[in-house]
Amino acid sequence: MPATPINVTAFIDRHRISPFQVMIVVLCFLIVAIDGFDTAAIGFIAPAIRAEWSLTPALLAPLFGAGLAGLMAGAFLFGPLADKFGRKTILIFSVVFFGLASLASAGSMELWQLIALRFLTGLGLGGAMPNAITLTSEYCPESRRSFLVTTMFCGFTLGSALGGLASAGLIDAFGWRAVLIVGGVMPLVLAVLLMRALPESVRYLVMAGKSPERIAASLQRIAPNEDLRGATFNVATKPSTTSPVKHLFKPELLRGTLLFWITFFMSLLVIYLLSSWLPTLLRTNGLTLRDAAIVTSMFQVGGTLGAIVLGGLMDRVNPHYVLAAAYVLAGVCVAAVGPVASSPVLASVAVFWAGFCVSGGQVGANALSAGFYPTDCRATGVSWANGVGRLGSVVGSVGGASMLAMGWSMPALFAAIGVPAVLAGLTMLTLGRLRHHQATHAVQATA
Repeated sequence: MPATPINVTAFIDRHRISPFQVMIVVLCFLIVAIDGFDTAAIGFIAPAIRAEWSLTPALLAPLFGAGLAGLMAGAFLFGPLADKFGRKTILIFSVVFFGLASLASAGSMELWQLIALRFLTGLGLGGAMPNAITLTSEYCPESRRSFLVTTMFCGFTLGSALGGLASAGLIDAFGWRAVLIVGGVMPLVLAVLLMRALPESVRYLVMAGKSPERIAASLQRIAPNEDLRGATFNVATKPSTTSPVKHLFKPELLRGTLLFWITFFMSLLVIYLLSSWLPTLLRTNGLTLRDAAIVTSMFQVGGTLGAIVLGGLMDRVNPHYVLAAAYVLAGVCVAAVGPVASSPVLASVAVFWAGFCVSGGQVGANALSAGFYPTDCRATGVSWANGVGRLGSVVGSVGGASMLAMGWSMPALFAAIGVPAVLAGLTMLTLGRLRHHQATHAVQATA
Protein backbone atom coordinates (compact mmCIF):
# COMPACT_ATOMS: atom_id res chain seq x y z
CA MET A 1 0.00 0.00 0.00
CA PRO A 2 1.59 3.33 -1.05
CA ALA A 3 2.19 5.96 1.61
CA THR A 4 -0.50 8.63 1.84
CA PRO A 5 0.89 12.17 1.37
CA ILE A 6 -0.56 14.71 3.83
CA ASN A 7 0.01 18.45 3.73
CA VAL A 8 0.19 19.37 7.42
CA THR A 9 -0.95 22.96 6.81
CA ALA A 10 -4.09 21.78 5.01
CA PHE A 11 -4.61 19.11 7.70
CA ILE A 12 -4.63 21.73 10.47
CA ASP A 13 -6.83 24.09 8.44
CA ARG A 14 -9.59 21.55 7.81
CA HIS A 15 -10.02 20.38 11.40
CA ARG A 16 -11.77 22.07 14.29
CA ILE A 17 -9.75 23.52 17.16
CA SER A 18 -8.81 20.67 19.50
CA PRO A 19 -8.01 20.73 23.24
CA PHE A 20 -4.39 20.07 22.22
CA GLN A 21 -4.27 23.32 20.26
CA VAL A 22 -6.01 25.21 23.06
CA MET A 23 -3.29 23.92 25.41
CA ILE A 24 -0.61 25.34 23.10
CA VAL A 25 -2.33 28.73 23.05
CA VAL A 26 -2.57 28.69 26.86
CA LEU A 27 1.10 27.74 27.32
CA CYS A 28 2.22 30.49 24.95
CA PHE A 29 -0.16 32.89 26.75
CA LEU A 30 1.69 32.10 29.99
CA ILE A 31 5.04 32.66 28.29
CA VAL A 32 4.15 36.13 27.04
CA ALA A 33 2.43 36.98 30.36
CA ILE A 34 5.67 36.31 32.26
CA ASP A 35 7.52 38.11 29.44
CA GLY A 36 5.25 41.11 30.05
CA PHE A 37 5.86 40.96 33.81
CA ASP A 38 9.64 40.92 33.41
CA THR A 39 9.66 43.57 30.66
CA ALA A 40 7.63 45.99 32.78
CA ALA A 41 9.36 45.14 36.08
CA ILE A 42 12.14 47.70 35.71
CA GLY A 43 9.63 50.53 35.42
CA PHE A 44 7.91 49.49 38.64
CA ILE A 45 11.10 49.11 40.68
CA ALA A 46 12.99 52.13 39.27
CA PRO A 47 11.84 54.59 41.99
CA ALA A 48 12.99 52.20 44.73
CA ILE A 49 16.36 51.66 43.01
CA ARG A 50 16.81 55.39 42.61
CA ALA A 51 16.12 55.98 46.30
CA GLU A 52 18.38 53.16 47.56
CA TRP A 53 21.36 54.07 45.37
CA SER A 54 20.77 57.87 45.31
CA LEU A 55 20.61 58.01 41.51
CA THR A 56 19.68 60.93 39.32
CA PRO A 57 17.11 60.47 36.52
CA ALA A 58 19.95 60.70 33.99
CA LEU A 59 21.68 57.71 35.57
CA LEU A 60 18.48 55.67 35.34
CA ALA A 61 18.21 56.20 31.58
CA PRO A 62 20.86 53.55 30.64
CA LEU A 63 18.98 51.06 32.83
CA PHE A 64 15.84 51.46 30.72
CA GLY A 65 17.85 51.54 27.51
CA ALA A 66 19.73 48.32 28.34
CA GLY A 67 16.50 46.32 28.51
CA LEU A 68 15.25 47.71 25.19
CA ALA A 69 18.62 47.04 23.56
CA GLY A 70 18.51 43.45 24.84
CA LEU A 71 14.98 42.98 23.48
CA MET A 72 16.11 44.18 20.08
CA ALA A 73 19.24 41.99 20.04
CA GLY A 74 17.28 38.95 21.24
CA ALA A 75 14.73 39.33 18.45
CA PHE A 76 17.46 39.52 15.80
CA LEU A 77 19.45 36.60 17.29
CA PHE A 78 16.87 34.00 18.26
CA GLY A 79 14.62 34.14 15.20
CA PRO A 80 17.14 32.56 12.82
CA LEU A 81 18.14 30.06 15.52
CA ALA A 82 14.50 28.96 15.89
CA ASP A 83 14.25 28.37 12.14
CA LYS A 84 17.39 26.22 12.37
CA PHE A 85 16.97 24.36 15.68
CA GLY A 86 13.22 24.44 16.27
CA ARG A 87 10.67 26.74 17.87
CA LYS A 88 10.28 24.72 21.08
CA THR A 89 14.03 24.39 21.67
CA ILE A 90 14.77 28.11 21.32
CA LEU A 91 11.59 29.14 23.11
CA ILE A 92 12.42 27.11 26.21
CA PHE A 93 16.05 28.26 26.08
CA SER A 94 14.89 31.90 25.94
CA VAL A 95 12.53 31.42 28.89
CA VAL A 96 15.24 29.78 31.02
CA PHE A 97 17.75 32.43 29.95
CA PHE A 98 15.68 35.44 30.99
CA GLY A 99 14.62 33.67 34.19
CA LEU A 100 18.22 33.11 35.26
CA ALA A 101 19.21 36.64 34.22
CA SER A 102 16.36 38.11 36.28
CA LEU A 103 17.44 36.09 39.32
CA ALA A 104 21.02 37.27 38.85
CA SER A 105 19.77 40.87 38.56
CA ALA A 106 18.30 40.62 42.04
CA GLY A 107 21.83 40.25 43.42
CA SER A 108 23.17 43.41 41.78
CA MET A 109 25.08 45.64 44.17
CA GLU A 110 26.00 48.39 41.70
CA LEU A 111 24.22 50.14 38.86
CA TRP A 112 26.53 48.87 36.12
CA GLN A 113 25.88 45.27 37.20
CA LEU A 114 22.14 45.79 36.99
CA ILE A 115 22.45 47.47 33.58
CA ALA A 116 24.45 44.54 32.19
CA LEU A 117 22.05 41.96 33.61
CA ARG A 118 18.99 43.85 32.37
CA PHE A 119 20.50 43.68 28.88
CA LEU A 120 20.85 39.89 29.27
CA THR A 121 17.29 39.66 30.60
CA GLY A 122 16.10 41.61 27.58
CA LEU A 123 18.03 39.27 25.32
CA GLY A 124 15.99 36.30 26.54
CA LEU A 125 12.74 38.27 26.52
CA GLY A 126 13.39 39.35 22.94
CA GLY A 127 13.73 35.72 21.87
CA ALA A 128 10.71 34.37 23.76
CA MET A 129 7.88 36.55 22.51
CA PRO A 130 8.33 36.24 18.70
CA ASN A 131 8.81 32.48 18.96
CA ALA A 132 5.65 32.14 21.06
CA ILE A 133 3.81 33.99 18.27
CA THR A 134 5.36 31.72 15.63
CA LEU A 135 4.58 28.45 17.42
CA THR A 136 1.00 29.49 18.15
CA SER A 137 0.50 30.56 14.55
CA GLU A 138 1.79 27.25 13.17
CA TYR A 139 -0.74 25.24 15.18
CA CYS A 140 -3.74 27.46 14.35
CA PRO A 141 -6.06 26.91 11.37
CA GLU A 142 -5.98 29.84 8.95
CA SER A 143 -9.66 30.67 9.55
CA ARG A 144 -9.02 31.34 13.27
CA ARG A 145 -5.33 32.23 13.27
CA SER A 146 -5.56 36.00 13.79
CA PHE A 147 -8.06 35.72 16.64
CA LEU A 148 -6.15 32.97 18.46
CA VAL A 149 -2.73 34.65 18.08
CA THR A 150 -4.02 38.05 19.21
CA THR A 151 -5.85 36.47 22.16
CA MET A 152 -2.66 34.62 23.14
CA PHE A 153 -0.70 37.87 22.94
CA CYS A 154 -3.06 39.56 25.40
CA GLY A 155 -1.03 37.68 28.00
CA PHE A 156 1.66 40.33 27.55
CA THR A 157 -0.53 43.26 28.61
CA LEU A 158 -2.10 41.20 31.38
CA GLY A 159 1.35 40.22 32.67
CA SER A 160 2.47 43.86 32.59
CA ALA A 161 -0.62 44.99 34.50
CA LEU A 162 -0.38 42.22 37.11
CA GLY A 163 3.29 43.05 37.46
CA GLY A 164 2.37 46.52 38.60
CA LEU A 165 -0.08 45.23 41.20
CA ALA A 166 2.33 42.58 42.49
CA SER A 167 5.30 44.93 42.54
CA ALA A 168 3.62 47.41 44.87
CA GLY A 169 3.11 44.76 47.55
CA LEU A 170 6.46 43.05 47.04
CA ILE A 171 8.48 46.27 47.21
CA ASP A 172 6.73 47.40 50.39
CA ALA A 173 7.21 44.02 52.08
CA PHE A 174 10.57 42.78 50.78
CA GLY A 175 12.23 45.48 48.67
CA TRP A 176 12.73 45.87 44.91
CA ARG A 177 14.91 42.76 44.59
CA ALA A 178 11.90 40.59 45.43
CA VAL A 179 10.23 41.67 42.16
CA LEU A 180 13.23 40.43 40.16
CA ILE A 181 13.32 37.18 42.13
CA VAL A 182 9.66 36.49 41.36
CA GLY A 183 10.31 37.47 37.74
CA GLY A 184 13.09 34.88 37.66
CA VAL A 185 11.39 32.02 39.47
CA MET A 186 8.18 32.09 37.40
CA PRO A 187 9.83 31.43 34.02
CA LEU A 188 12.02 28.66 35.46
CA VAL A 189 8.97 26.89 36.89
CA LEU A 190 7.12 27.38 33.60
CA ALA A 191 10.09 25.99 31.65
CA VAL A 192 9.69 22.63 33.43
CA LEU A 193 6.06 22.50 32.29
CA LEU A 194 7.02 23.54 28.75
CA MET A 195 9.57 20.74 28.46
CA ARG A 196 6.86 18.19 29.23
CA ALA A 197 3.78 19.66 27.57
CA LEU A 198 4.78 22.01 24.74
CA PRO A 199 5.11 20.28 21.34
CA GLU A 200 7.47 21.21 18.56
CA SER A 201 5.90 22.82 15.50
CA VAL A 202 4.76 20.11 13.08
CA ARG A 203 5.57 22.39 10.17
CA TYR A 204 9.13 22.74 11.44
CA LEU A 205 9.35 18.96 11.95
CA VAL A 206 8.39 18.40 8.31
CA MET A 207 10.85 21.03 7.04
CA ALA A 208 13.62 19.55 9.20
CA GLY A 209 12.96 16.02 7.89
CA LYS A 210 12.06 14.54 11.30
CA SER A 211 10.49 11.11 11.59
CA PRO A 212 6.92 10.70 10.23
CA GLU A 213 5.95 8.94 13.46
CA ARG A 214 6.76 12.04 15.50
CA ILE A 215 4.78 14.27 13.13
CA ALA A 216 1.84 11.84 13.12
CA ALA A 217 1.80 11.78 16.93
CA SER A 218 1.22 15.55 17.06
CA LEU A 219 -1.37 15.57 14.29
CA GLN A 220 -3.18 12.66 15.96
CA ARG A 221 -3.73 14.88 19.00
CA ILE A 222 -5.50 17.38 16.76
CA ALA A 223 -7.65 14.74 15.05
CA PRO A 224 -7.69 11.52 17.11
CA ASN A 225 -10.02 9.74 14.67
CA GLU A 226 -7.75 10.20 11.64
CA ASP A 227 -5.82 7.13 10.45
CA LEU A 228 -2.25 8.37 9.89
CA ARG A 229 -0.54 5.00 9.68
CA GLY A 230 1.97 4.90 6.84
CA ALA A 231 1.38 8.54 5.92
CA THR A 232 4.06 10.86 4.60
CA PHE A 233 3.97 14.56 5.38
CA ASN A 234 4.79 17.77 3.52
CA VAL A 235 4.27 21.53 3.60
CA ALA A 236 3.74 23.94 0.74
CA THR A 237 7.20 25.44 1.27
CA LYS A 238 10.24 23.52 0.11
CA PRO A 239 13.25 23.44 2.44
CA SER A 240 15.58 26.36 1.76
CA THR A 241 19.31 25.92 1.35
CA THR A 242 19.96 29.61 2.12
CA SER A 243 20.06 31.43 5.43
CA PRO A 244 16.57 32.27 6.77
CA VAL A 245 17.73 35.89 6.98
CA LYS A 246 18.59 35.92 3.28
CA HIS A 247 15.20 34.38 2.54
CA LEU A 248 13.51 37.52 3.89
CA PHE A 249 15.01 39.45 0.99
CA LYS A 250 14.03 37.11 -1.82
CA PRO A 251 12.06 38.88 -4.57
CA GLU A 252 8.71 37.42 -3.53
CA LEU A 253 9.19 38.55 0.12
CA LEU A 254 11.36 41.68 -0.11
CA ARG A 255 8.66 44.34 -0.45
CA GLY A 256 6.48 42.69 2.18
CA THR A 257 9.43 42.47 4.57
CA LEU A 258 10.22 46.18 4.19
CA LEU A 259 6.56 47.16 4.62
CA PHE A 260 6.28 45.08 7.78
CA TRP A 261 9.46 46.67 9.12
CA ILE A 262 8.11 50.18 8.53
CA THR A 263 4.82 49.25 10.18
CA PHE A 264 6.48 47.74 13.27
CA PHE A 265 8.90 50.66 13.59
CA MET A 266 6.14 53.29 13.45
CA SER A 267 3.71 51.34 15.60
CA LEU A 268 6.14 50.61 18.45
CA LEU A 269 7.47 54.18 18.28
CA VAL A 270 3.99 55.48 19.13
CA ILE A 271 3.30 52.78 21.73
CA TYR A 272 6.52 53.32 23.67
CA LEU A 273 6.41 57.10 23.39
CA LEU A 274 2.93 57.16 24.91
CA SER A 275 3.71 54.45 27.49
CA SER A 276 6.83 56.28 28.63
CA TRP A 277 5.73 59.90 28.51
CA LEU A 278 1.94 60.08 28.73
CA PRO A 279 1.83 60.39 32.56
CA THR A 280 4.40 63.20 32.42
CA LEU A 281 2.57 64.98 29.60
CA LEU A 282 -0.74 64.79 31.46
CA ARG A 283 0.85 66.00 34.70
CA THR A 284 2.32 69.05 32.97
CA ASN A 285 -1.18 69.85 31.71
CA GLY A 286 -2.59 70.00 35.22
CA LEU A 287 -3.87 66.50 35.99
CA THR A 288 -3.17 65.03 39.41
CA LEU A 289 -0.81 62.07 39.70
CA ARG A 290 -3.79 59.79 40.40
CA ASP A 291 -5.77 61.02 37.40
CA ALA A 292 -2.71 60.78 35.13
CA ALA A 293 -2.19 57.15 36.20
CA ILE A 294 -5.85 56.25 35.60
CA VAL A 295 -5.88 57.90 32.16
CA THR A 296 -2.64 56.15 31.19
CA SER A 297 -4.00 52.75 32.28
CA MET A 298 -6.76 53.16 29.69
CA PHE A 299 -4.11 52.75 26.99
CA GLN A 300 -3.40 49.16 28.11
CA VAL A 301 -7.09 48.38 28.65
CA GLY A 302 -7.89 49.61 25.15
CA GLY A 303 -4.97 47.68 23.69
CA THR A 304 -6.12 44.40 25.22
CA LEU A 305 -9.69 44.75 23.96
CA GLY A 306 -8.45 46.04 20.61
CA ALA A 307 -6.27 42.98 20.10
CA ILE A 308 -9.23 40.62 20.60
CA VAL A 309 -11.70 42.61 18.47
CA LEU A 310 -9.27 43.33 15.64
CA GLY A 311 -8.06 39.72 15.66
CA GLY A 312 -11.64 38.53 15.15
CA LEU A 313 -12.19 41.05 12.34
CA MET A 314 -8.96 40.00 10.63
CA ASP A 315 -10.31 36.44 10.31
CA ARG A 316 -13.47 37.71 8.61
CA VAL A 317 -12.35 40.48 6.25
CA ASN A 318 -9.08 41.44 4.58
CA PRO A 319 -6.65 41.71 7.54
CA HIS A 320 -4.44 44.27 5.80
CA TYR A 321 -7.32 46.70 5.46
CA VAL A 322 -8.48 46.07 9.04
CA LEU A 323 -5.03 47.07 10.31
CA ALA A 324 -4.76 49.99 7.87
CA ALA A 325 -8.04 51.42 9.20
CA ALA A 326 -7.02 50.75 12.82
CA TYR A 327 -3.70 52.58 12.50
CA VAL A 328 -5.21 55.60 10.71
CA LEU A 329 -7.90 55.82 13.42
CA ALA A 330 -5.12 55.50 16.01
CA GLY A 331 -3.48 58.61 14.58
CA VAL A 332 -6.77 60.49 14.86
CA CYS A 333 -7.37 59.30 18.43
CA VAL A 334 -3.83 60.16 19.55
CA ALA A 335 -4.21 63.65 18.06
CA ALA A 336 -7.53 63.99 19.89
CA VAL A 337 -5.80 63.55 23.28
CA GLY A 338 -4.12 66.97 23.01
CA PRO A 339 -7.17 69.23 23.03
CA VAL A 340 -8.81 67.30 25.92
CA ALA A 341 -5.68 66.55 27.98
CA SER A 342 -6.89 68.71 30.87
CA SER A 343 -10.12 66.68 31.27
CA PRO A 344 -9.61 63.26 32.93
CA VAL A 345 -12.85 61.85 31.51
CA LEU A 346 -12.37 63.00 27.91
CA ALA A 347 -8.66 62.16 27.97
CA SER A 348 -9.49 58.64 29.22
CA VAL A 349 -11.86 58.11 26.29
CA ALA A 350 -9.32 59.34 23.74
CA VAL A 351 -6.46 57.33 25.27
CA PHE A 352 -8.62 54.18 25.43
CA TRP A 353 -9.39 54.35 21.71
CA ALA A 354 -5.79 55.23 20.89
CA GLY A 355 -4.68 52.07 22.73
CA PHE A 356 -7.48 50.04 21.14
CA CYS A 357 -6.28 50.99 17.65
CA VAL A 358 -2.48 51.23 17.90
CA SER A 359 -1.70 48.55 20.52
CA GLY A 360 -4.44 46.29 19.16
CA GLY A 361 -3.10 46.93 15.67
CA GLN A 362 0.43 45.99 16.71
CA VAL A 363 -0.76 42.65 18.10
CA GLY A 364 -2.65 42.08 14.85
CA ALA A 365 0.47 42.93 12.85
CA ASN A 366 2.35 40.22 14.76
CA ALA A 367 -0.30 37.67 13.76
CA LEU A 368 -0.28 38.89 10.15
CA SER A 369 3.50 38.68 9.86
CA ALA A 370 3.41 35.07 11.12
CA GLY A 371 1.02 34.21 8.31
CA PHE A 372 3.01 36.12 5.68
CA TYR A 373 6.29 34.23 5.96
CA PRO A 374 6.78 30.60 4.86
CA THR A 375 7.75 27.93 7.38
CA ASP A 376 11.48 27.93 6.66
CA CYS A 377 11.90 31.60 7.66
CA ARG A 378 8.76 32.32 9.71
CA ALA A 379 10.47 32.66 13.09
CA THR A 380 13.14 34.87 11.52
CA GLY A 381 10.55 37.03 9.77
CA VAL A 382 8.49 37.61 12.90
CA SER A 383 11.54 38.12 15.12
CA TRP A 384 13.31 40.54 12.78
CA ALA A 385 10.15 42.60 12.31
CA ASN A 386 9.99 42.84 16.12
CA GLY A 387 13.69 43.71 16.22
CA VAL A 388 13.22 46.61 13.81
CA GLY A 389 10.17 47.61 15.83
CA ARG A 390 12.37 47.78 18.92
CA LEU A 391 14.41 50.44 17.15
CA GLY A 392 11.20 52.40 16.96
CA SER A 393 10.59 51.85 20.67
CA VAL A 394 13.99 53.33 21.46
CA VAL A 395 13.29 56.34 19.22
CA GLY A 396 9.92 56.79 20.93
CA SER A 397 11.33 56.52 24.44
CA VAL A 398 14.09 59.03 23.69
CA GLY A 399 12.05 61.22 21.36
CA GLY A 400 9.51 62.14 24.03
CA ALA A 401 12.11 64.10 25.96
CA SER A 402 13.14 66.01 22.82
CA MET A 403 9.53 66.85 21.99
CA LEU A 404 8.94 68.13 25.51
CA ALA A 405 12.02 70.32 25.24
CA MET A 406 10.61 72.00 22.11
CA GLY A 407 7.85 73.58 24.16
CA TRP A 408 5.03 72.66 21.79
CA SER A 409 1.38 73.05 22.79
CA MET A 410 -0.50 69.88 23.78
CA PRO A 411 -2.59 69.76 20.56
CA ALA A 412 0.53 70.15 18.40
CA LEU A 413 2.47 67.59 20.43
CA PHE A 414 -0.16 64.86 20.24
CA ALA A 415 -0.86 65.59 16.58
CA ALA A 416 2.83 64.96 15.87
CA ILE A 417 2.74 61.71 17.88
CA GLY A 418 -0.20 60.53 15.78
CA VAL A 419 1.63 60.92 12.47
CA PRO A 420 3.68 57.65 12.70
CA ALA A 421 0.46 55.72 13.37
CA VAL A 422 -1.04 57.07 10.15
CA LEU A 423 2.14 56.10 8.28
CA ALA A 424 1.82 52.56 9.69
CA GLY A 425 -1.73 52.49 8.30
CA LEU A 426 -0.53 53.54 4.86
CA THR A 427 2.11 50.79 4.81
CA MET A 428 -0.53 48.19 5.75
CA LEU A 429 -2.76 49.49 2.94
CA THR A 430 0.16 49.23 0.52
CA LEU A 431 0.92 45.68 1.69
CA GLY A 432 -2.73 44.71 1.22
CA ARG A 433 -2.70 45.97 -2.36
CA LEU A 434 0.61 44.21 -2.99
CA ARG A 435 -0.75 40.90 -1.74
CA HIS A 436 -3.90 41.33 -3.85
CA HIS A 437 -1.78 41.98 -6.93
CA GLN A 438 0.39 38.93 -6.21
CA ALA A 439 -2.66 36.71 -5.73
CA THR A 440 -4.24 37.97 -8.97
CA HIS A 441 -1.01 37.42 -10.88
CA ALA A 442 -0.72 33.87 -9.48
CA VAL A 443 -4.28 33.04 -10.60
CA GLN A 444 -3.62 34.41 -14.08
CA ALA A 445 -0.37 32.45 -14.33
CA THR A 446 -2.14 29.17 -13.59
CA ALA A 447 -5.16 29.88 -15.83
